[in-house]
Amino acid sequence: MARRRSGKASIPWVVRLAAALVVLSALILLAAPVGYRLGILPLRTALLTVLRWGAYGAAAAAAVSVLGLGFQLAQPRNARRGVWLSVVSLLLAGVMFSIPAGYRVGPRKPPIHDITTDIENPPPFVAVVPLNTPGRTDYEGEVIAAQQREAYPDLRPAVLDVPPAEAFDRALAAVYQMRWQLVEADEPGGRIEATDTTFWFGFKDDVVIRVRPDGGGSRIDVRSLSRVGGGDAGTNAARIREYVDTLTAE
Repeated sequence: MARRRSGKASIPWVVRLAAALVVLSALILLAAPVGYRLGILPLRTALLTVLRWGAYGAAAAAAVSVLGLGFQLAQPRNARRGVWLSVVSLLLAGVMFSIPAGYRVGPRKPPIHDITTDIENPPPFVAVVPLNTPGRTDYEGEVIAAQQREAYPDLRPAVLDVPPAEAFDRALAAVYQMRWQLVEADEPGGRIEATDTTFWFGFKDDVVIRVRPDGGGSRIDVRSLSRVGGGDAGTNAARIREYVDTLTAE
């Protein structure tokens, strides 16, 4: 009597390879921020080398996932095994590939790290100056202003129809709402300084907020500066937009 085969057919090797590449790529991508935070990897190596190889791995995982999915769809319906794994691998590979892409600089993300709503008279840093390398908080003027105009023409100060004292309180409340670390709040001088820490690499970025009278209301300017790196990949501009939206939504 012939022996009866038991159990389901195994998942094709190409599908398992795609899943393995997804796991490997995830480990490589995690190694970049973890290695940098632990002081094992220099910033340049973490961003330009490790993340790049993570992206290569994610691209390979996506390609193999597509091959595996195509291979399975070509089989009879009752012989398909692991279609769900191919789909999940493809989706995860796409997400992981987008992570390194977010750190690239280009025409829309110029290599600048100091962004402000007032490029003619940017709010000066005071309290966070000792926390930065010498000269880091000095605004470079037209060198970066021209690049900001082209890349982020939408950045504008917030104008509130309230007196400066009330505007200052609202500006400070928005800082807490953003969950930044408050460094100094100088109400007589109309200045607030805070620090934001990025999620992946733990970069420390400093923010200064200036509140001034504007007609019958108040004008609030914001400046966001990265402590490290030559380009911020749009992080500071996005931070300012989010803060202004938070402030004006009240």
